[in-house]
Amino acid sequence: MSVFTHGLRVRSGPHAVRALVELLSSMRFAIALLTVICIASIIGTVLKQHEPINNYINQFGPFWAEVFRAARLDSIYSAWWFLLILAFLVVSTSLCIARNTPRIFADLKNYKESIRVQSLRAFGQRAETVLQETPDGAANRIGQLLAGGGWKVKLQHRDGDGWMVAARAGGAHKLGYIAAHGAIVLVCLGGLFDGDLIVRAQTWFNGKSVYTGGGLIADVAPQHRLSPNNPTFRGNILVPEGGQGSVAILIQSDGVLLQELPFSIELKKFIVDYYATGMPKLFASEVVLHDRETGRQVPARIEVNHPASYKGIEIYQSSFDDGGSSVKLKAVPMGAAAKSFELEGVIGNSAEITNGTERLTLEYTALRVINVENFGDAGALTSGADVRKVDLRSDIESRLGAANKTNKPKVLRNIGPSIGYKLRDAAGQAREYQNYMVPVDTGDGQPVFLLGMRERPEEPFRYLRVPADDQGSMDGFVRMRAALADADMRTRAIERYIARTTDPKRPELAQQLRISAGRALALFAGAERAKADAVSSGGWQAIAEFMEANVPEAERERAGAVLVRILNDVLYEVLNLSREKASLAVLPADDKTQTFLTQAVLALSDSYFYPAPVAMMLTDFQQVQASVFQVARAPGKNIVYLGCLLLIVGIFAMLYVRERRLWVWLAKDAKGGGTEATMAFSVNRKTIDSDREFERLKDRLLALRKDSAS
Repeated sequence: MSVFTHGLRVRSGPHAVRALVELLSSMRFAIALLTVICIASIIGTVLKQHEPINNYINQFGPFWAEVFRAARLDSIYSAWWFLLILAFLVVSTSLCIARNTPRIFADLKNYKESIRVQSLRAFGQRAETVLQETPDGAANRIGQLLAGGGWKVKLQHRDGDGWMVAARAGGAHKLGYIAAHGAIVLVCLGGLFDGDLIVRAQTWFNGKSVYTGGGLIADVAPQHRLSPNNPTFRGNILVPEGGQGSVAILIQSDGVLLQELPFSIELKKFIVDYYATGMPKLFASEVVLHDRETGRQVPARIEVNHPASYKGIEIYQSSFDDGGSSVKLKAVPMGAAAKSFELEGVIGNSAEITNGTERLTLEYTALRVINVENFGDAGALTSGADVRKVDLRSDIESRLGAANKTNKPKVLRNIGPSIGYKLRDAAGQAREYQNYMVPVDTGDGQPVFLLGMRERPEEPFRYLRVPADDQGSMDGFVRMRAALADADMRTRAIERYIARTTDPKRPELAQQLRISAGRALALFAGAERAKADAVSSGGWQAIAEFMEANVPEAERERAGAVLVRILNDVLYEVLNLSREKASLAVLPADDKTQTFLTQAVLALSDSYFYPAPVAMMLTDFQQVQASVFQVARAPGKNIVYLGCLLLIVGIFAMLYVRERRLWVWLAKDAKGGGTEATMAFSVNRKTIDSDREFERLKDRLLALRKDSAS
C-alpha cells in the first residue's frame, strides 16, 4: 500500500470545500499540527503556568508579560488556540484514517495472485528450479506447507496447466497504521475532555464567569460556581486540620472558578514523617468524606501516589500548607529610633504597625516548623527555604552576610522554625522577610540569628546574621546597637579606650587618638557623614568612603589597618558599657568574646542596609496543619489509556512486524516430465532476518539450499 502526503480528494462540491477537506486530511497538515503542539508543550513546560501577572512582570518585564498574557502562553493548555489545534488534529487524523482504512482492508484481502510470471523474474529475491512432481501436487504441497507456517494462502489455476500460489503474512503491519493514528485521535479527545474545554464552554454558553476578586469563598456569587455534576474538572482545595472543605478552586488565566463538590472533605489528621536530616519522607491525610446528598460518611487515607476515589472524583495528596497557625512575635529594633514591642497574629492575616508617622501593613505569610539547610561547607547555609526546598547556598552571598562559594557535598540539617512575613507600605509596595527562631552555628563557632529579606518573589533571600549572646538571645546585639547610637556612650567608650591604651604622660598622643577614634566611631555609628554626597549611612561602608575621600591611595592600606584596629578596640568598650548598663558582667578579652564581637561588628555594619526599622522574631507558635488536595473528575483518562495502548500496539506492529508476500508459479516443464517452479519473495523492510527467511523458504518449498544454484 502506498502512503500519500496529499489528503482526501473530493470529486464534487464547491472548490473551497474540496480544498479544505484535502488540506485537513493531508499528512503534511497533521505533521504541522503535531509540530506546533510539541513547541507549545515545550513552552508550557519551561514557562510556569497560571502564575500571577506580577510574577511575569518581575521576571521578564512589562512588555513580555503582556505578550505572554495576550498569546495565552501563561495558560497554554487551556488557551483557545491550543484547544483549536487539538480539535483540528482530531479532524485531520480522523480524515487520514477514513481515507486510508478502506485501502488497507482491501489490500489485506488482496493476495495479488494475478501477477504475471514475467514480473516474478524482476524481483530481487527469487529462485527457480524444476520439481519432480506434477503442478497440481506441487501446488497443494506448497500451499499446505505455507498454511502450516502461518501464511494466508490462495491458489489460482490458470489455463495451460499452470498454478499460481500466492501467500501473505504480517498483515498486522498495516493494522498498526490504523492503531497508531487512532491512538492520536483518542489521546487528543481525552485531552479535550479532561482539559479546560468543557469548563471554558460553560463560561461561553452557560452564563458562568471567572471570578477576579477576593474575600471568603462563601461570599462568591453563583455565576462563578460550577455545578457538582460538571463532567470534567481539575482543581485544588485546602483543608485545615479539624476543618471541612467542599469547594475546589479552578485556576484560570484571568481569575478562578469555584467547583462545587458532591461531598465535603474533613481532615481529621495530617501525618508527616521525616528522615534524620529533617526532609519529609511521607505526608498523608486521614480524612472523612461526607456525602452531601445522603449524609454518608466514608473514612479514607490519602497519600502521595495513593489517591482516594468517590463518586468518580479522584482526590490526590498534592502538598501541605499552613492552616491558620497562631504566632507570637517580638519586634527587634534595627534602627536607633525603633522600640521593641510584641504582637500576636494568625498566618494568612495582617496587622498595622506604626512609628507615629509611617504606617506599615504586616502580613503573616508562612510558619515553617521544619527548615532543612545545606551545611556542606563547614556549616554555611545554602537555601533559606522550608523542607520542600533543600539548597540554600546562593542566598547568603550578597551584602547582608558573607558566604563563600564551594562545590562540596551537601550536609543537610534541620535548623528549626522560621516565620515569613511581608511589610507593605502605604503605596502598596512590599518586601518579604524570613527570620529563623533559634540561632544557627554556620560553621565559625558563633551561633547567629538569620534575618532574611528579598525585594521580589523570584529573588533569593539575602541574610543578615546577628550573633547570639551568652544567653542565646539577640539582646546583646540590641544593647550594643543602642549604645552605639548614644553619643554619651560613644564618648565614654573612647575615654576607656584611651585610658587603657595610652601613657598618661603623653597627653598629646592621647588627644590625637581621641580625635581619630571619635571620628571613626561617629562614622561607623552614622552620626557623621563621610562627605556631603555620601551614599552610606554608617558601618564599614562609611569608613571606606571617608578614606577614599581623605586619604591618599598609597597610604590607604596602612591607614585602614590602623583605623580598623582602633575601631574594634573602641567597639569592645561599647559592648561592655552596654552590658554594664544592663547590670551584666563585662566580657573578658578572650577568643570567645572576640568571635562574638567580630560577628556583632559585621552585623552592625550590615544592619544599615536592612530596609525595615524592626525585625519580627518568632517567640512562640501554635501550629495548625492543612492539606492541599487536588480533586479531579477525568472521564477522558480511560480514553487516553486506551489511546496509549493502541499507540504501543500500533508502533510495535509498524516497527517489528514485517509484511511479507510470496508467489510460486508452477507449470509443466517443457523439457521433461517435471514441474518448472519460479518463486519470488517481497518484504516491506529488507533485513538480515528477511534474507534468512527467504533461504528457509527456498529450502522448504523448493528443496534449494543456499549453496545450490538458483
